[in-house]
Formats: sequence, structure tokens, C-alpha cells
Amino acid sequence: MKQRSTGVGHIVRLGGGIADVRFDGALPSISTRLVTLTDPEIVIEVASLPGEGLARGLVMNPSADLRIGLAVRDTGGPIEVPVGEELLGRMFNVFGDTIDAGPPLGDLPRRPILRAPVPLVARRVEGTIFETGIKAIDLLSPLERGGKAGLFGGAGVGKTVLITEMIHNMVAEYDGVSLFCGIGERSREAEELYREMGEAGVLENTVMMFGQMNESPGVRFRVGHAALTMAEYFRDDLRRNVLVLIDNIFRFVQAGSEVSGLLGRIPSRVGYQPTLGTELADLEERICSTDRGTMTSIQAVYVPADDFTDPAATHTFAHLSASIVLSRKKASEGLYPAIDPLKSFSRMLTPGTVSPRHYRIARGVRSTLAEYEDLKDIIAMLGLEELSERDRAIVRQARQLERFLTQPFFSTEAMTGNRGRFVTLDATLDSCERILSGEFSDRDEGDFYMIGSIDDLDGPPGAPDAA
Repeated sequence: MKQRSTGVGHIVRLGGGIADVRFDGALPSISTRLVTLTDPEIVIEVASLPGEGLARGLVMNPSADLRIGLAVRDTGGPIEVPVGEELLGRMFNVFGDTIDAGPPLGDLPRRPILRAPVPLVARRVEGTIFETGIKAIDLLSPLERGGKAGLFGGAGVGKTVLITEMIHNMVAEYDGVSLFCGIGERSREAEELYREMGEAGVLENTVMMFGQMNESPGVRFRVGHAALTMAEYFRDDLRRNVLVLIDNIFRFVQAGSEVSGLLGRIPSRVGYQPTLGTELADLEERICSTDRGTMTSIQAVYVPADDFTDPAATHTFAHLSASIVLSRKKASEGLYPAIDPLKSFSRMLTPGTVSPRHYRIARGVRSTLAEYEDLKDIIAMLGLEELSERDRAIVRQARQLERFLTQPFFSTEAMTGNRGRFVTLDATLDSCERILSGEFSDRDEGDFYMIGSIDDLDGPPGAPDAA
């Protein structure tokens, strides 16, 4: 990227992570990277030009050296990150610096973190299912290869555990490159994930990037774009398929809200920034597939106060091909993963995309669970004995299905003592078909809890497959 001539300015105002820099000559452009003449450098990204000779920017990595009067150099270009195969197996921050205590990277080419999305005419739709090995997802909310899936839920319902399980199940079988981006999450989770992926032997095909919750709003606001620049290199230049995992998209929205407030913009509905929709689209629209390779994304989305009408959640819904909703009620009942099958959605679950058998069984499961939901009030008031024989059979099947859709995870083996299970889509379809047929009408619903396929029914939970 050609950079223009640079200049030197001085900080004239500081406050709340914002620095005003005065230049005597030409002003830098919006999104330009400014650096202080200190060691180490402090990075400031230009966010607005509020007056003549004045540039206002976000301080990305504040330190004790930051003060009024400090000289600042205009680099002439935006923040850039390195690209190349040498990134595989490494962990980075938003500036492209390694944070894993490994050997330093060589002199790699660098690309700006802010890039235009692929034009519509160059995009390609894959239209095939991305199997996760998680029964409730593969059956009722199948993921699209080359699509975007969101895991929605409030605090403590299992979003990070579910995305960690997907990493375990999918990355090992994935034929491309995986990129994990942590936005505003805990450093403990980052360290655990890095160690677990190393132990699983999948780190050599994975790039990890983190903007942690203790870092500045500007870092958390830009780390997603930095990660996608690396992902686009693998897709476009190396023609590799890329799996992008993001935890958590809400923290990106929250960082944008903080940045907006620091810049003095008047908030919109529920306190969010007026530019929420545009900022989210700028990130999400970069995730797409082309003739060179596919880019599949799975994103955790925190839902504030379990309010799915929150603007952060509703704006994210619009960009996704599959929405997996986690329910606090199911979590309180111990039904993990706590996926709500009636609120979750996938555009892949149509007769023209999945097999006719898959579509028929999925509709049968969803219909049974929906009828059970309608009968719950009657059961609560009158008792199960007052239902008709047909309704009692539906309740029995629904409770068996609810428990069958639970699953022991590899990522929670140490806590539960149950060995994790990967269940193929075919095994899930066979099992649900047999439950819907009434084959197990004499079995206790508890027998279906935390098993793999239906072949495990005669063994203890967590026992090996009968096959």
C-alpha cells in the first residue's frame, strides 16, 4: 500500500482514552495510525478531525509516558498486521505482535486491517452442511459451509463452552485454516484455549488473535478487523478454506459504543451508538466465500439480560445463516447444551438443502417439542393423568427427545467425569427416528440423558459406542 508523506504533531489534549493532536501541516486521514516518538511507541488511531489543524484519535495502548506536549508522528497509513503461513500456530494482538512467548516472526508483508468487503459478483454460496458432531445443532440448526452462525445467550448459559466444543470437534477434522478471534474476553479463557488446542494437536493450523477485556476500547473495536485481514490472506492468496471463530461479537458492539461515547456522539436507542448497524456490517460483510476459498464463521453473541430484542442481538441476527439460541430455562434444568430448539433457526433446514429424511425427522422433532410446550400449562394445572392417550405419548416422546438432545462434551470431561461424544448426523437421525416411532415407549426418560447415539442406551452415560 502506497503511503503519503508524513508529518509530526504534538498532543494538546488528553482525556478518557482520547488524544487531540495538533499538526502545523497537512492533517492525517481518518483511520490513520499515529505513533509517539517514545520507546515503546504508543499508537493513536485517528477517529475524527474536529477542527483546523486538529486530529482526534483513540489511544490504543496507553502507558505512563503519555502526556500533553508529546511529539506524535503520522505514519501515513492505517494499522497493519503481518500475513503469511508463518502466522499458523501463533497468538497475536491487534498490532500483529506475537503474545505467545514464541520466537519472533521474520520480516513478513503487512496489510491494513481495514479493507473493503468482496464485491457481490465475486461471492460464492457453498450450500453444503458443516457437520459439528453436536446432535441438537446438526439436526435442528445445521451450519452452512461458507456461512455465518451465531450462538446467542445471556451470561452463564454455555456460549463459550459450546464454541470451545465446536473448535474441538471441527478444527481437528477441518481441511483448511482456523482463526480464533477473542474480543473483550478473559485472559484466562485465552490461555486455556491456547493450551488445549496445543494438546489436541490442531494449533499448527490455527491462528489466534486477542483483544482482551482489560485493553482499550479502540483495541477491542479493531481486533476483529485485524483477524479478518489475516483470514482473507489465507482465503484469497493461499486459496485455503478458513474457519473463523469469534468470541464475543457483543463485546465488539460494546467497544464501538464506548468509542462513540468517548468521541462525544449522542447515543441512540438503549444507549448504543447511532452507527451500530454500519459498524457491525463493516465487520460481518467481510466474512464471505469466493471462488478462491470458503470462509465459515461461528460467533458467540452475549445477549444482555436475556433480552433478544436488544439492538445488539437484533442487528447481529440479520447477518447470520444460522442462529442457535441458548435458553436459561434449559440450563437451569441441567439440559446441556442448553439449546432452545423452537427458537433456533437455520436457513439450511429446507427440503432443497438437506435430505428429505433429515427435513422430515427435524420437523417431527420440532413439532413434538412444540406440542409438549403447549401442553405444559394443562399438565401444571390438571396433571399428566388428565391428558388423552395421544397427548401422553407426545409428552413421553418430547421428554425423551429433550434428554436425548443433551450431550457430554469433550471440553467438560474434567468437570463432569463423562467422556465427550461426537455423534454423526446419520446416527442422530436414526436415533430420533426411532424415538419418534415409539420404539422406546417403555423406557424411562432419564435413560436418554447425556448419551451419544441411541446405541448407547443400554450402557452407562459416557460409555463407548456399542459398535
